[in-house]
Amino acid sequence: MKQENTVVLTPEGYLELEAELNDLKLNKRPEVINALKYARSLGDLSENADYDAARNEQAQLESRIKELEYKLEHSEIIDNKDKNVANVGSTIVIEYDVDDTEEFKIVGSLEADPFNNKISNESPIGKAVIGHKAGEKISVESPNGSYEVLLKSVN
Repeated sequence: MKQENTVVLTPEGYLELEAELNDLKLNKRPEVINALKYARSLGDLSENADYDAARNEQAQLESRIKELEYKLEHSEIIDNKDKNVANVGSTIVIEYDVDDTEEFKIVGSLEADPFNNKISNESPIGKAVIGHKAGEKISVESPNGSYEVLLKSVN
């Protein structure tokens, strides 16, 4: 069951976060450490802009690493095994009206990217279609009022 601090991810989303974390730890962190060493070698740290910039970059990097570690540690990976029922990880096609269809992939809120047709499981359409099968008419509650869609397909 999803707890309040749980991050819902698809298997692909989990791997993307893991790859980013590894890149930060293995590549970016050593670069920042080298930049700090170089800045220290320039002398007076009180008026050293390079040193200040490197310290700021280090703080941001360490903050992002902690954030990613937390998200990965508190994630719930949803691997949709029942391909007939819409869930996180499903690719769906919905029909608003005849000849007005859209395809979406349902993902966790962290992975949502509407410009690439990845909608959150917490979005109005995501919430409405989860648990439904292809062929069902579904009422979507949105801030602008409710409307009906037809769930054309679930993959």
